[in-house]
Amino acid sequence: MTDQEKCLAPKCDLILGDCLTELPKLEANSVDLIITSPPYNLGNYHHTGNFRHNEYDDDIPESDYQKWQIKVLNECYRVLKKDGSLFYNHKNRIKNGIQITPYQWLLKTDFIVKQEIVWITRSQNFDKIRFYPFTERLYWLAKDEKTVLKNTINKYDVFDWNDWKPVGTQGSFKRAFPEKMIQDILSCFPNAKKILDPFAGSGTTCYVAKQMKRDSIGIEINPNHYENMKKRCTVLQEVLTV
Repeated sequence: MTDQEKCLAPKCDLILGDCLTELPKLEANSVDLIITSPPYNLGNYHHTGNFRHNEYDDDIPESDYQKWQIKVLNECYRVLKKDGSLFYNHKNRIKNGIQITPYQWLLKTDFIVKQEIVWITRSQNFDKIRFYPFTERLYWLAKDEKTVLKNTINKYDVFDWNDWKPVGTQGSFKRAFPEKMIQDILSCFPNAKKILDPFAGSGTTCYVAKQMKRDSIGIEINPNHYENMKKRCTVLQEVLTV
């Protein structure tokens, strides 16, 4: 790769820190597309199938959680360009026998909801007191009702990315996006040059953005996940510059 080609190579800015501290440092109207998934506030001891785990502190009062998400989303709104979009992955949760939907806080943000996308995750929640939860959601949020995507992948509003397992974390991060999911979303926004993930986790959003020659910013609060993300993107950089 020539020096000129290196200068034109996609930039990947990885930040260790709290997104509510780091997002205000970003310039307003500077990001084309945000793809992210926050902690779900499932409680510190939740289960997938018969496996119970407590990966991180994920149990704050629900009202505080929703207020936090509204603050984060409104900061995302600020940094997005007028025609920018945010893809926000979350799910309907059951707490104390009652379903909590993300719409309970999404509709209190500055965003408009362009579309709700169903992701068939086949979550192993086998409580026989209800029909088994099987899906999560991606909410396409925007600043302007005229914002569009280009459905170049000819997909409906129900996706099944389960043939594409999360990679690149050696099992240290169990909530990673499938790379195919990020590829599909980026393919529908060919003019999006700068991509942001404020809950970067294992860095899949930034990793795929770099593969697809887009600049990216990833913010991650957990030092271990941050280091894994940095190593992953560094290895990719070495491959791309050979």
